[in-house]
Amino acid sequence: MRLEDLLGYDDIVIQCHDNPDADALASGYAVYWYLTSKGKSPRFIYRGSRKVTKSNLLIMISELNIPVKYEPEFEDKPELLIAVDCQPGQKNISIIEAGTVAVIDHHQVNGTKPPFSDIRSNMGSCSTVVWDMIRAEGIDVNTDDFLPTALYYGLYTDTNKLTEVSHPLDRDMIDALRADKSLVREMSNSNISLDELEITGKAILGYNYLEEYECLIVEAEECDPCILGVIADFVLEAEKVNVCLAYFESPYEVKLSIRSCTKEVHADELAAFLTDGIGGGGGHLFKAGGTIRPEKIDKPAKEVLYERLKAYYDMYKIIYAEQTTLKGGLKPYEKIPLQVGTVRLKEIFPVGTVVEIRTMEGDINITIKDDTYLMIGIEGEIYPITEEKLRKSYIDFGKAYEHEFEYIPTIKNTHTGEKRSVPEYAHAVVAKSISKIYAKPLTEYIKLFTAWDKEKYYSGVPGDYIARRDDDEHDIYIISKDLFSRLYRPWKR
Repeated sequence: MRLEDLLGYDDIVIQCHDNPDADALASGYAVYWYLTSKGKSPRFIYRGSRKVTKSNLLIMISELNIPVKYEPEFEDKPELLIAVDCQPGQKNISIIEAGTVAVIDHHQVNGTKPPFSDIRSNMGSCSTVVWDMIRAEGIDVNTDDFLPTALYYGLYTDTNKLTEVSHPLDRDMIDALRADKSLVREMSNSNISLDELEITGKAILGYNYLEEYECLIVEAEECDPCILGVIADFVLEAEKVNVCLAYFESPYEVKLSIRSCTKEVHADELAAFLTDGIGGGGGHLFKAGGTIRPEKIDKPAKEVLYERLKAYYDMYKIIYAEQTTLKGGLKPYEKIPLQVGTVRLKEIFPVGTVVEIRTMEGDINITIKDDTYLMIGIEGEIYPITEEKLRKSYIDFGKAYEHEFEYIPTIKNTHTGEKRSVPEYAHAVVAKSISKIYAKPLTEYIKLFTAWDKEKYYSGVPGDYIARRDDDEHDIYIISKDLFSRLYRPWKR
């Protein structure tokens, strides 16, 4: 669905979920702004039993001129209803009747996905979805004085002050918006009411400490999700606490906030594990969050979280490549000559430039050297490589590399802010069938700290392959089971 598809209707109502948060207000406002720019006269409403009273939201509505109305007794039946940051059938929206219903959301799909919808469950906020939809219409929201700040604050609050951002499109919006940061600070510093301060204190006093894992669990009453981040950040400063899980359970969602200060536990990985199949989660290595849908669990959320948390800690074996030599069951393999891509970074920006490379897997920050290249794998994954290793393992055909990406990787000069597309500079290369490795399938879950990165581990699951180079027994790495048979074949020499 595109926003221009909505222009065929005249009587339009935009409705966000009951008791709206900043993201609901911002995304609804953005749809309103787009429609009014096209000559439409939509109405923007919310319903439910409670009118907005939180100080930060009242400041947001007032200072950014958000034209939202509280309509608990709304009885009109518009030609088109646009539900934003929610979906019909969920418990958090008192949906109105309409001739046609369109949905724009970033939560997990509730039941059957509506035919007239844009639901992107991997985005950090609904604000990001609407921003991208407006951008697709060739419109820059920065032409407005208020909308950029609203959209920024929507993502800011839904990702716990941006600490739980995981999708590159969220980061693109952050970079693109010219938001009023002083107003964002004012709203952020008005976020905790005295009632929420009491919720914070009660939650911390009722903590549960899992000594075996040095993990502390805090259950709070239903509150603004940002409060969970406040709790988790505070608790992590306690001695012998390396990981904190703070959460609350409401009738329509279970919200999580996770913090880690140990390199052996990635917060984003733990969030994804706890919510796998029943919601969604992500973020950064040390700060992350997630949501569980109550209708997808058959026992109290507390039981689910404790069971999954214990399973997470008990299932992984940790390997430090520098101290490990693989033994038993290894077989020799060679690379299949497949076409991949490579980019010589000094062709994009000068040597010495500090650049940020944005990919689906995250941002990579490096300083360009004379021999620095990027490799683009068969699934679009990006990683640096030296010219020596590139020439040793690949043949350059001297022609452009073509590949379809879910998200087109970009490279940004961190000093000037100039951004360029990585694929535009890519050349096609093919692996030489001369490099030998030894590998075997994994039979257990592992976390591998490689010899070249001692701070960040790579996860492997049963069925993936653990491998080492023929010429370096400590150069150990993990190859996905889905990729291994496409990249390697048995050594036959």
